[in-house]
Amino acid sequence: MNVYKFGGASVKDAAAVRNVVQILKENKGNEKVVVISAMGKTTNDLEAVINAYYAGNPEWNSLLDTVFNKHEPIINDLFGSEGESAKLAVKNIIEKTRDLLTQNHSRHYNFIYDQVVSIGEYISTTIVSHFANKEGATNTLLDAKECVFTDNAYTEGRIDWRKTEKAIPEKVLPLTKTGFVITQGFVGCTPEDFTTTLGREGSDYTAAIFSYALNAERMTVWKDVEGIMNADPKDFPEAQFISELSYHEAIEMTYYGASVIHPKTIKPIQNKNIPLEVRSFVNSAKRGSVISANANTNFLPPVIIKKKTQVLLSFTVKDFSFIAEDHLSLLFTKFAEHRLRVNMMQNQAISFSVVVDFKREKIDNVIEELSNDFSITRIENLTLLTIRHFNDSIVNKLTSGKDILLRQLSRTTLQVLMRD
Repeated sequence: MNVYKFGGASVKDAAAVRNVVQILKENKGNEKVVVISAMGKTTNDLEAVINAYYAGNPEWNSLLDTVFNKHEPIINDLFGSEGESAKLAVKNIIEKTRDLLTQNHSRHYNFIYDQVVSIGEYISTTIVSHFANKEGATNTLLDAKECVFTDNAYTEGRIDWRKTEKAIPEKVLPLTKTGFVITQGFVGCTPEDFTTTLGREGSDYTAAIFSYALNAERMTVWKDVEGIMNADPKDFPEAQFISELSYHEAIEMTYYGASVIHPKTIKPIQNKNIPLEVRSFVNSAKRGSVISANANTNFLPPVIIKKKTQVLLSFTVKDFSFIAEDHLSLLFTKFAEHRLRVNMMQNQAISFSVVVDFKREKIDNVIEELSNDFSITRIENLTLLTIRHFNDSIVNKLTSGKDILLRQLSRTTLQVLMRD
């Protein structure tokens, strides 16, 4: 069993979908699960729908139509006059979402977010599955909600491993008797049968969940780069290719925000010693980077990770007493309750500062619930730079002349919080 994951860039248009189906045909055999993300910038388009709806702006209806209108030319290009079945299936997804929003009475932003943003994956998998079958790559489209079970923590669903590990083989293995399986990344199901999502870019994690439950021989993530790089080539054109990486180094990179792999991806495959390969869908014949237990990482270059849209929150005790364990306990209890992940922290005499991703509702709730105990300041639009295996030359190059708010140094890692 092999598990493949294709991200949004790999299915962004008709030519890209043709390329993915060609890769699937070249990698023959039914014993594979193909996890697919939303096409291109669909998630951003759906977030615009959500934000308009949440703000009470009736424009959300036309924004939802725009989502269909952007997919229709892709369907027409792929199927020509034979595209009515795929087009109707996509229309049904859109209309079910419209009905849900029309009838919805919840003001819970994260709930609304998950019900709407997840349809991007349902649209993309519907189109790819229909086209693959048309091209002779026989497959079955599996709804991920039938076998990926979570709690009801919307936007960051926690996997119910007992149910999920049992359900995936029961659903997948019978389907591979007639073809391979295509399913949605990023998507899970609550005990109440609502949709959850696994965090932005969570399709990697979905692939790891399927790999774990199916005892896969290998998991492959197909990207628009040749493999794992020491920096994002969009920001650093001189980024270097890394041929092999240990699970430990990969976990460190993803913890600090490297976008090549979702942070939760590594642990499930590490538990069963499943190698993870990162390959290029642009040059599918070339071998990529492999993450495994036995990788040689003695000669890694500096690894550079930039996280933008960061927020600095500083909590100062109102009576000017020292920050002590009881204060920290209260702070971290609230961070945990609201699933607000801390990317960097610093303790001072009467204040405690944390750096977090911009999560509007979560930050607002934390501030509201802690405002009686602390004076709180908030600075937005910051960048967190992390350099693993740093040297003086690379540090000077990336931080010289910058307005630095926080700086932390360990034996192997430097973190610097800067203004954009």
